[in-house]
Amino acid sequence: MSPLYRRPQSARPMRVAQFVATRISDAERGPQVRINAEEAQKRMLVDGELVIIEGPRRQQLATLQIDDSLPRGDVAVRDVAGVAPSEIVYIIKPDLDAPPEIGRLA
Repeated sequence: MSPLYRRPQSARPMRVAQFVATRISDAERGPQVRINAEEAQKRMLVDGELVIIEGPRRQQLATLQIDDSLPRGDVAVRDVAGVAPSEIVYIIKPDLDAPPEIGRLA
């Protein structure tokens, strides 16, 4: 299986500080990434934007939320499969304007 997106060389690593797994009965569910405002600004990301989170085992789309209670370099994730606390992940802004690569379906 090919990756969802190829990580740019300029991507900066972040450490998973918190992991939240929700239940079916929870009001707010789904993949979400929280980072502090300074880290979001470096990556040209805004609150509510769709981002790609790349962990050691897979890539997944998630919604971004700005949370200034997190220290620089740390990320909190909710309902993202394939990551665990203290692992290194990359938060990537998808380039939706680039044409698809030849030989790839997405």
